[in-house]
Amino acid sequence: MKKIIASSAAPAAIGPYSQAILADRTLYISGQIPVNPFDGSVPEGIVAQTRQSLNNVGAILKEAGLDFSNVVKTTVLLQDLGHFALMNEVYAEYFPSTKPARVCCQVAALPKGVLVEIDAIAVADTPSD
Repeated sequence: MKKIIASSAAPAAIGPYSQAILADRTLYISGQIPVNPFDGSVPEGIVAQTRQSLNNVGAILKEAGLDFSNVVKTTVLLQDLGHFALMNEVYAEYFPSTKPARVCCQVAALPKGVLVEIDAIAVADTPSD
């Protein structure tokens, strides 16, 4: 079973992809950049941008009936690895106990000139409908 998951509380896809795909019990969330889904704005600075990206991930998780405790893997793309410590401080707020596996790397550029992009893979505790 494969189902497209879309949340109006997260930014719409800016290309030919889905916000997320639920395949059996696994949710694959596309990279979320720090765009406010309600007004299209991008906050300033790595702290606010990390928070907005993770809020977008959270909105998609919620749409699928999941939360951050279901996340098993993330990828964090940073425009500058010098932002690693500040990003980690915010990231830790969203994963206080169940910490997923993670990749974090610096990239040459990100869409819309943002500082961070975060994707996630989550697994439902029970089979979905």
